Amino acid sequence: MNLLCVCSENRRRSATAEVVYSEYAGIEAIGAGTNKDAVNPISGDLIEWADLILAMETQHREKISQKFRSQLKGKRLAVLAIPDRYEYMQPELVRLLQAKLPKYINL
Repeated sequence: MNLLCVCSENRRRSATAEVVYSEYAGIEAIGAGTNKDAVNPISGDLIEWADLILAMETQHREKISQKFRSQLKGKRLAVLAIPDRYEYMQPELVRLLQAKLPKYINL
């Protein structure tokens, strides 16, 4: 399963999600950001690659939906509802990411 984890800058939340989710067997995860200056900006290639796209906030889902509407056909796009108040690999963020994943895939 290919997971695309998206926040704004790909510095904290989605970067942490990439590390955390990649530790699960059978999952490959990549983090990306919706902003142009993101560490790894979201792209059509990443949308195509992903089996499931996990946006951190509703605003990210909206940006993804607007920019990649045609490429999203048949794709699952979900919002994790994780606010931008955590640091990279902060233990609370790691636990939150781990707790939310089973809602979207069978582990």
